[in-house]
Order: sequence, then structure tokens, then C-alpha cells
Amino acid sequence: MARIAIIGAGLAGLYAAYRLEQLGIDYVLLEARAAPGGRIASAGRPGAGAADRFDLGPTWFWPALQPQLERLIEDLGLHRFAQHEDGAMLVERSAHRAPERMRGYASEPAAQRLFGGMQSLVDALCAHLDPPRMLLGRRVRTLQLAGEQIDIGSEGPGARDTMNADEVWLALPPRLVARDLECVPALPATLRRQWAATPTWMAPHAKYVALYERPFWREQGLSGEARSLPGPLGEIHDASLPDGSAALFGFFALPAQLRRSAPEAQLRSACREQLARLFGPPASAPSADFIKDWALEPLTATDADGEAPQAHADSPLATAAEGPWQGRLRGIASEWSAQFPGYLAGAVDAAERAVSALAARERR
Repeated sequence: MARIAIIGAGLAGLYAAYRLEQLGIDYVLLEARAAPGGRIASAGRPGAGAADRFDLGPTWFWPALQPQLERLIEDLGLHRFAQHEDGAMLVERSAHRAPERMRGYASEPAAQRLFGGMQSLVDALCAHLDPPRMLLGRRVRTLQLAGEQIDIGSEGPGARDTMNADEVWLALPPRLVARDLECVPALPATLRRQWAATPTWMAPHAKYVALYERPFWREQGLSGEARSLPGPLGEIHDASLPDGSAALFGFFALPAQLRRSAPEAQLRSACREQLARLFGPPASAPSADFIKDWALEPLTATDADGEAPQAHADSPLATAAEGPWQGRLRGIASEWSAQFPGYLAGAVDAAERAVSALAARERR
């Protein structure tokens, strides 16, 4: 029986396991996907090394505003660089009118990226974990209180399994918990409704990434940043790597329902045409391109996540305030962070709060 069972091996789950490993506290980490990372994902050219990867999920962080995440990155020996913003920004008001050049927005503080993409953060955390404690391809279906322990029912390829833990930490979005996990006895109805009503960040979004041999748009005095009304990409940025591959990436402005009805080849062609309108003919022929639609990921999105929220939602309660589940079940995914809900820093914040509370109890 494990002291702590962590469900979900995204950043929150991996960080929680990393901290428990440091403290010598017994744990097990269960992940439904075949690989860790959750909403962190990357892509690159076939055969390219780990340093030549591009983010398909979260991309940026802000060290001055998110010191806890910055300390973790430093402790793991990872390196960061500033998002490229030099040059003019383009605004496309119509597909039939030339885009307008405008003075670009310089973010303050500057957004930062990691060499090797955010996948390097996942890889570095995994390198500090005891491999037998991480069980991949195990989708948790039931949590049942059985005296002083929690029975955890999971399923994998062709098999069902049950294990036990003193306490369970939920490192997956609140909506997925409300939709997918059967708790016996049932969670308080108000808590389950609150979790079900909490939007999952990234779930409605899709990204397009196009790779090139060089950042030719910079030769035109352009930053690679653009805003577009006709789309299909509404917001575009330079995704190039220092001394590495050149790239542009954009967020789809099309809602998830419309994306779902269009073949991927059609979406890819429309993105190439748009980049050519903005940055010239070379943009129509990327050496490789990728689409990641998070709305199509059943382990990320629910039917309720069809529309993107205008801002990061307020964090819900992380645990039951009373009843049999009090002190036995706790949410640690990014959406449960009161300070940075939905951000990468929120995953670290929510998980650290759980670890700190457990360490304080263990010292009593």
C-alpha cells in the first residue's frame, strides 16, 4: 500500500512525485497515457534531437512573476531564452487586403521558453523518479474508501487492477475528475458540481506549428507575430530556436466544433495559405508542420470544453471540507492553484501546497 497515490503524470503529478521522492515519502504515480507529460507535448523533424523540439501545448513562463517555477527549472539544470519579439507585428483584417505592419508588442516581463521545449521539464523530472513507481497506461476509474485505505481501481490494456493508498492526489483537471472518476461514497454534490464547472485550460485550443530552414520573416523586419481576423489562425508567434530550426506557430481562431468538421489536410492547407499571405511565398512550403487539437484529446477535454474561456478561471476548492473524503482526496492540477490557475506555474504551486501540507502532518 502506498502512502500517496498520484493520478496523472502531467507537470503537477510529476512535480509532486519529485518532491515526495526528495522527502522519502512513499508514493505511486498512475498515468492513463502511454507517456508522461499530460498537456505538455512537443514535435520536431523526424530524427531531430531533443534540443530541436517545438511546443504543441504550453510554451511560455515568466520567471519574475513565477519564481517557484523558475527555481525548479534552475534546480533541474534547464536553460531558458526570451521569446523573440524584435520587429514589426502584422495585422490581417481581411484575406483580400494586404496585412498592415504595426509596432510590435513587447511583453514586460519578457516571456521565456525552454531549450528543448517544455518537454525538457518533463524529461528532467522523470529522470529524478524511481521508474517502478510510475505506472503508465493505467486509467483510474474508481476510488473507494475501505476503512483506513482507499481502493484504487484502474484499467490498462486488457487488464483491470486494484491498489491501495492512504491518500489520493488528483493531478488531472477538475472536469475530468467529475466526468470520469466514480467515488464511493460519492463526493459532496456541491464539490463535484464546482469541479465540473471549472474550465480546463488548453482543452478548447488547437495549435499549428510550421518549421523552416531559416526565419526569413526577420529579414523583412518582422517579429513573426501577427493577429488575423480571417484566420484560420487568430494569433501567430515566432517559435524559432536560438541557433536551431526556424518556426512559426499559431492558435486556431476556429472553434472546436468547426475544426472537428474539417479534415486535417484542409486545415493544414488553410494555415499554409494564411502564412503565405502574411509572410510571403516561402511560408507556404514549410519543411514540416504539425497540428495539435487538444479538443480531440479525451484525456484532456470534455464536451463542456467546446468554447475557450476569456480568462483563466478562478480555482475551485481542492478538497472536501467535511465528510468521509476530507483529508483523503486532494486536487493538485494547475486549475486548483489559487495563484496561477491554468498556467504551468499553477501546477507547481498546487502540487507544492499538497506536499507542504503533508510534510507538516508527517512532522507532528
